Amino acid sequence: MTSQNNNNNNNYKVFIVEDNKLYAQVLKKQLLDQQYQVKVFYNGKDCISHLNDQPDVITLDYTLPDMTGHEVLKEIQKKAPDTHVIIISAQESISTAIELMKDGAYDYIMKAADTREKLTNVIKNIYQSDQLKQENTRLKDAIKDHYNFRKLIKGNSREIDHVFSLMEKACQTNISVSIYGETGTGKELVAKGIHYNSPRSNKPFVAVNVSAIPEGLIESELFGHEKGAFTGADFKKIGKFEMANSGTLFLDEIADLDINIQAKLLRVIQERELMRLGGTENISLNVRILTATHKNLSALVNEGKFRQDLYYRLLGLPIELPPLRQRGNDIILLAKHFVNEFCKENKMTPKNITDESKQLLRTYHYPGNIRELKAVMELACVMTNGDSIKPTHLNMSVDENVQNLLSNEKSLDEYNYDIVKHFLNKYNQNVRLVAKKLGIGKSTIYRMLQKKEFTMN
Repeated sequence: MTSQNNNNNNNYKVFIVEDNKLYAQVLKKQLLDQQYQVKVFYNGKDCISHLNDQPDVITLDYTLPDMTGHEVLKEIQKKAPDTHVIIISAQESISTAIELMKDGAYDYIMKAADTREKLTNVIKNIYQSDQLKQENTRLKDAIKDHYNFRKLIKGNSREIDHVFSLMEKACQTNISVSIYGETGTGKELVAKGIHYNSPRSNKPFVAVNVSAIPEGLIESELFGHEKGAFTGADFKKIGKFEMANSGTLFLDEIADLDINIQAKLLRVIQERELMRLGGTENISLNVRILTATHKNLSALVNEGKFRQDLYYRLLGLPIELPPLRQRGNDIILLAKHFVNEFCKENKMTPKNITDESKQLLRTYHYPGNIRELKAVMELACVMTNGDSIKPTHLNMSVDENVQNLLSNEKSLDEYNYDIVKHFLNKYNQNVRLVAKKLGIGKSTIYRMLQKKEFTMN
């Protein structure tokens, strides 16, 4: 074992159980030279009484004065099941070795001239395997921490708290989830958050943007194909469903799926199996389906553009993501986050957002939602020559904002609601001030809130 590895071994505990005291000391010296922590026991009972020390490896003599190696092995498995046991024996019986390995021993080494070298190599392999498992666990924990809802999706508004509540429910079962929201509201982030906080978090997460795949290739992309299935199929292709097996498949922009492929998708979901194009065997599937769209699927069903039976298969738990303009002070929280991240990544001095800029950010319509805000703030960081981001650094058009607002056909009452919401967001939910600005009574605003005709952020 190299000296580089030696430096990492001093927390690795090895028990030696050997009734031959001289031989035990020989093994101890060999392992101490490798920088392991080593304890020696000359009988089985002493070893068992110290299992609370949580040894990583135990080298176990098969023949002991008080117990057989088999008996000690069973006690170790009961009290310290994660400990690796290496049997060291003078017996050459293959049947004994096989029986011990079946009962949980990691390895069986014969006492011979090369025993110390073999033992060193076996423990080295165990150590490296344990280190790899620990690193995998650490990485999985890091991924879960990264996809913690409140770290993944920034915001404190009531709207986003409601989204978090639905995401938590989605993580508790395998129910399908349909995610709705305007472009740029973070639908894929929600899908990843659900997957990485669910029991399937250690399995694949496979995302497919349905609208980005040409119509003639979507079937092969989803279900795969065999070599020679069609002209140009020069090799076998594993589809996204197979890639996501045991995990989660996220179908983004599901509304753009061709009506003919919808029927095949429905069958795969219902039967929980698929056959590759040109294939002859069914492949069993255990895949959770998450979908997303910025379109109104229910309306598309009524128009005959989306299958009703598939719609209800995919609906599951619906999660509606609020547009950024309805999230109040979340806009400023997100803006600060994007500025800090951009400055950190580009080794720029930290920048603050002036009060005038914050007011402009709160009142903008954001047709591109969070994605647009990110682009605006990153450009602002580049455009400013100092430490402050001013309104002149924000690439937003007020005229465009008004046009976006008026582009949606609404009733007069709905526009009134939007106006009140706009001013509540602008003045940090100060009902008294908003009532004064708009020339209406506070009771009118409270009445709207109580009727839940809109939600105050």
